[in-house]
Amino acid sequence: MTHTTTDQPARRPSGATVPVLAFAGIVVAVMQTLLVPVIKDLPTLLGTAPSNATWVLTSTLLSGAVATPIMGRLGDLFGKRRMLLTSLAVMVVGALVSALTSALVPMIVGRSLQGFAMGAIPLGIGLMRDMLPREKLGSAMALMSSSIGVGGGLALPAAALVAQHTDWHALFYGAAGLGVLSIVLTLLVVPESPMRAEGTFDVLGAIGLSVGLVLFLLPITKGSDWGWTAPTTLGLFGASLAVLLLWGVMELRLKAPLVDLRTTARPAVLFTNLASIMVGVSFYVVSLVLPQLLQLPTSTGYGLGQSMVKAGLLVAPLGLTMMFTAPVYARLSAKYGPKVTLIIGMVIIGIGYGAGLGLMNAAWQSLVIAVVLGAGIGLAYSSLPALIVGSVPASETGAANGLNTLMRSIGTSVSSAVIGMVLANTANHVGGVAVPTMHGFRVSFLIATGAVAVGLLMALFLPGRPPATKPQLVASSEEDAALERAHEVLGGFRGRVLNVEGGPVPRAKVTLIDRRGRQAGATHSAEDGSYALAVPAQGAYVLAARATGHGPLASSATHLGDDRPVALDLSLPGEDAEVTA
Repeated sequence: MTHTTTDQPARRPSGATVPVLAFAGIVVAVMQTLLVPVIKDLPTLLGTAPSNATWVLTSTLLSGAVATPIMGRLGDLFGKRRMLLTSLAVMVVGALVSALTSALVPMIVGRSLQGFAMGAIPLGIGLMRDMLPREKLGSAMALMSSSIGVGGGLALPAAALVAQHTDWHALFYGAAGLGVLSIVLTLLVVPESPMRAEGTFDVLGAIGLSVGLVLFLLPITKGSDWGWTAPTTLGLFGASLAVLLLWGVMELRLKAPLVDLRTTARPAVLFTNLASIMVGVSFYVVSLVLPQLLQLPTSTGYGLGQSMVKAGLLVAPLGLTMMFTAPVYARLSAKYGPKVTLIIGMVIIGIGYGAGLGLMNAAWQSLVIAVVLGAGIGLAYSSLPALIVGSVPASETGAANGLNTLMRSIGTSVSSAVIGMVLANTANHVGGVAVPTMHGFRVSFLIATGAVAVGLLMALFLPGRPPATKPQLVASSEEDAALERAHEVLGGFRGRVLNVEGGPVPRAKVTLIDRRGRQAGATHSAEDGSYALAVPAQGAYVLAARATGHGPLASSATHLGDDRPVALDLSLPGEDAEVTA
């Protein structure tokens, strides 16, 4: 239960920091969608049944779902940059394992290790929050969050080109190379965040969450083979429910849980996470359906007869549109708030899938669907981290965004399993080969439309943007922006800077210093003398205040790390005096 700090000297973030972090997100997305172009050939390539082959995709999503809150918590405890590098390194190892095998079980092991890299998304968002000024944070987080879609969209044509002209194992060597490049760039450009959370790592919580998720997703994937009312299927669902309930009870009793369920229960966090599941479902459906529809031969009567590469190029605008919506999101969110942006994104996704039910007859129609869905998913994905970051203390950013990414991963995992099951159950068998049907594609789009409708309902329950607590403040400098940000963050220190007569001292510089003597925050007092500073973690601090015409003051104080602000007025002595309280 010690307060962990980093011995690495702090570096200031450069202009390349955000692009490098976004590139890490794109690399993760490339890994996630790497095999989509060859999905229909996987049973043949691995010599196994179609229902078993789906585990090559589902295992990646599942390990990513487990890894995101774990890596988020480890990042809060031991350093977000360090855990980002660890995630990428494990991904490289997994890619090399997959590159060297054509057997099902080793391939699933390699793909599971690759899924571990999903933790890079919340870690990147956490690093941005710790390092960037507020005016740059919104667009940076939007870019990082949408990188998962950008990478996925760009990976489809690139992976199709490689798979069509070389051995499919080359896909994994390419992924490993991208992972190594991302590691090198991160080492060169991204500084470590000095912020650390209190506590220890919850090993039992990590095991419980992993077991519960595996028990939940296994019967979803295999239910159509075993039978939905078979004792094995029902037993696994029951076991999953029991494990996750026990896990929840245990997490509530721990001082330093893997997932802070009390924070999660706040309406702003709860409904954001529920909406995230539905956004995850809707994102993965289009990635699974459109490439297969485009590549089916025209002799089926509904297939569009495109090559693997052309199919990838026609779906690529899904990711490109997501990338272009990041700056649009920043403007919309600044004016209306992330809740409104999320609702707009959900409505656009619903329009895309609804129109898609009737737009499956030509290749250009698939392009239109990809563009519309990319715009909607880009807006929705960009809104999610802003909603989370605005609702949790700074020291919980990594874990909270990890949980949010977990919810998206659960959505994509369930989507992968359910859509794989729908397409397998509605397939026609021609010459021993399962061929997806138009009915299966339409049912898949209906499922996505239903998920979006539920997500939209969840988004409507989100609290609106709170009014500013200090409307008279105008952020005219970096310190003012920090003050405004601190007012929005729960907890921390707040109070007034006063003179010897008890009157307010405006524009006083207030600096927060941690136990290692390093600056943990700074602001200026408002015209009425009020100030507010967020704390990175619980512990002992010194608040130093100085102003022209007054002596400096250094006051020691302790924060317990909860959401309650510590009230502390700072009384400056007369000029030429120095006081330590």
